[in-house]
Amino acid sequence: MTEAKRAQATLGGGCFWCLEAVFQQLRGVHRVVSGYAGGKRPNPSYQQVCSGATGHAEVVQITFDPDQISYADLLRVFFVIHDPTTLNRQGADIGTQYRSVIFTHDDQQAETAREIMAEVAADWPAPLVTEVTELPAFYPAEPEHQDYYRQHGAQPYCRMVIAPKLGKAQAQFRHLLAK
Repeated sequence: MTEAKRAQATLGGGCFWCLEAVFQQLRGVHRVVSGYAGGKRPNPSYQQVCSGATGHAEVVQITFDPDQISYADLLRVFFVIHDPTTLNRQGADIGTQYRSVIFTHDDQQAETAREIMAEVAADWPAPLVTEVTELPAFYPAEPEHQDYYRQHGAQPYCRMVIAPKLGKAQAQFRHLLAK
C-alpha cells in the first residue's frame, strides 16, 4: 500500500480495546491505534481520561486503504459493534469517555458519517446519539493499551466483552475480513 492510498478514521464507541480488535480484522486496514480525542488536556494519561475530567473519549485511529475498504464500510461496522443509542455509556462502561463519536478528518467524512447514520438509524430501537465532530487532536494511548486483545485474549474481559463483538462483526461482515 502506498502513502497516497492511505486515509484515516477516528472513532469512539466505548472501550478502545473492543474497537481495535474488530478493525484489526478488516481488509485494507493498515494500522489501528488506541488513543484519546475530544478533550481539553494535551497528552492525557489513561487514568486521567478514565476519571472523566479531561473530556476525552477513548477512540481508535484507523489507517486504511480506501481502495480496499471504504470509509462508509468502516462506519457500517462501527454501528454494529457498539450501541450508538446510549448516551455516554457502553454496557458497564459509563462516562463521557465512552461516548459514541465520529471524529472527522474532513468535510467529506462528515457528510459520509451523516449519510451512514441515516442509513443505519432504522436498525436501532432508539435515536442515535453519536456525535459527529471534527477531530481536534489525537493522542495515542500508552503502549500497554495497544494490540490489547491479541496480547490478552484469554482474560475474562476479552472473552466476555470483546470476543462477542468480534464474532458479530465476523458474521455480518465476512466480505470485509482480511484473508
